[in-house]
Amino acid sequence: MTLDPIRLLRPQRTIEGISAILLPFLDEVGTVDWHGFRSHVARTAEAGLVPAVNMDTGYVNLLDDPTRERVLDETRGTLGSGRFVAGAFVGDRPGSAFDRDGYARQIESIELRGGTPVVFQSYGLIEQDDAAIIASYREIGRITGRFIAFELGSMFAPFGRIYPIDVYRELMNIPECIGAKHSSLRREDEWLRLILRDEVRPDFRVYTGNDLAIDMVMYGSDYLLGLSTFAPDLFARRDALWASGDAGFYELNDTLQYLGAFVFRPPVPAYKHSAAMFLKLRGWIGLDATHPANLTRPDSDREVLRAILNRLPTDIRG
Repeated sequence: MTLDPIRLLRPQRTIEGISAILLPFLDEVGTVDWHGFRSHVARTAEAGLVPAVNMDTGYVNLLDDPTRERVLDETRGTLGSGRFVAGAFVGDRPGSAFDRDGYARQIESIELRGGTPVVFQSYGLIEQDDAAIIASYREIGRITGRFIAFELGSMFAPFGRIYPIDVYRELMNIPECIGAKHSSLRREDEWLRLILRDEVRPDFRVYTGNDLAIDMVMYGSDYLLGLSTFAPDLFARRDALWASGDAGFYELNDTLQYLGAFVFRPPVPAYKHSAAMFLKLRGWIGLDATHPANLTRPDSDREVLRAILNRLPTDIRG
């Protein structure tokens, strides 16, 4: 495939924004702030973005089953009939077999609440050969009529893998797979997927997970981002500016990208602590604790985040 990103530019397109919801905590030992969670789900939907729960931003791989179930219940109760997506996560170990029944249970739990499953990778899925990986996704398609796939770079989680482009092509040929989140943090990999999408299946959604290049929406990607949990209102405004052809898009995007470059620096999983710090600075949660098993940021980050917050338009700072 010939790579010419300029030819991919899609001015004034409507962007589909899906925002991964941070799960906030009331203390340092992991007591969930359910009020803060419900409020953030609601404000995300009110901004016009689709909430995504039980994602990496929501510590899905660190939660037990009852907590994941309650996340789904609280989301459904908050949104009423509103749309949401949720991570279908199967925890396993290196060398495990593909757990078809485990995925079926997770998908059923999500669909019972009216959500669309985002199929997380697992060791049992990614350690197979390419043909078996595609066969596994086809089996998932037989379990559910509609799902979003997920390529997760290993910098986010050790059970993640970025697939060869031929595997991605076959993924697009599964009718039940409506799109895929791509989290390699590499523009070139995502541009190649956009070119392939336009050739093979134009209705397939490429959801960027590149928090270091959030302008991928200019080239035809939609998004499912963790960064948008910091400012769903600002992301929604940015998206509207792009759709209307307003040059103000670029300034807002620059501010968001400045934030993304800071909070997604290595070690990448610590961005969730950064998110808690930022939401506390905005007055949206009461404590900036992270999950006790998650990596943390230094206290000095708060002043940098405060400086970034002060660059935002005055009407959305709090």
